[in-house]
Amino acid sequence: MEHIKTFHSITYETSSGPLTIEGPLSVDELQKYNFHDKLTAFRPAKKQFEALLEIATFEEARIIVARTEEMIIGYVTYLYPDPLERWSTFNMKELIVLGAIEIIPEYRGERVASNLLKVSMMDDYMENYIIISTEYYWHWDLEGTQLSIWDYRKVMEKMMAAGGLSPAPTDDPEIISHPVNTLMVRIGKNVSDAAVEEFDNLRFLSRYNQRKKSEG
Repeated sequence: MEHIKTFHSITYETSSGPLTIEGPLSVDELQKYNFHDKLTAFRPAKKQFEALLEIATFEEARIIVARTEEMIIGYVTYLYPDPLERWSTFNMKELIVLGAIEIIPEYRGERVASNLLKVSMMDDYMENYIIISTEYYWHWDLEGTQLSIWDYRKVMEKMMAAGGLSPAPTDDPEIISHPVNTLMVRIGKNVSDAAVEEFDNLRFLSRYNQRKKSEG
């Protein structure tokens, strides 16, 4: 599958000044900017920036950033599922994962996350993908936001809706281990019926495997 990427950008005013949301960015483009030292949700900022630079080399990957003139203060990534995760079971070429989204605390409430998703979806080629995000409450910044897990989920769902993602049922053990966890999904309008059917089997992989076993 060819992965065609078209650059889009918006700039808007925040309480901290103008902010640009743009991408997808290449490795060379990312290296033009500094990476904020508070982007530490997943690992120390320096290590996380190194991880983003590596992701940017993947053929299918997309990185959209939020930046001031010189500083990246937020980002979202899209890439194929980790080979060790269930979502890679069928090696679906149409399936990409919204792998990470992070914004520094100073820009919360400035619509950065929702705008990252909106700019992501400005590229018409995203209509060729099934995009998923696996949401586990133990990954959420409950302490920093002072929200309950259910209030955080409401905020998360509203933010994801800006990119056209909505909750979808699954039998994934990690997701169903707590009722607040959820699978968020966006199915592009160019995705084939066969791919949607394959994705439905993937969402309910335990049931699919049981059926296959019973069929011999």
